[in-house]
Amino acid sequence: MIYGAMKFSIGGSLKLAFRPWVEGLENIPERGPAILASNHLSFSDSFFLPAVLDRKVTFIAKAEYFTAPGVKGKLTAAFFKGVGQLPVDRSGARGAGEAAIKAGIQVVESGGLFGIYPEG
Repeated sequence: MIYGAMKFSIGGSLKLAFRPWVEGLENIPERGPAILASNHLSFSDSFFLPAVLDRKVTFIAKAEYFTAPGVKGKLTAAFFKGVGQLPVDRSGARGAGEAAIKAGIQVVESGGLFGIYPEG
């Protein structure tokens, strides 16, 4: 529910203000699993890609977004959980890679769109 509300409010605003476009949009299936690999220039990338798609995109996000202390940390964690993002502990390079792959497999096996930024 939070995902839909955020997509409607933030996504609509982004579309009007920035008129984003996606190269290769025709390659994304209307239903069924897919992996979306995108450039990652800033935090806002995770808002723009879902804004131009009709389907929910699940991204992995650094675990720190889910565990930060204080009020700001709790709000950040609630946001990321609410929009369905998956935490990945990046403290060990090998472990982080394996966790990201496992998270992606779960999303794809359930028929979803898995968004990943190969650049980090």
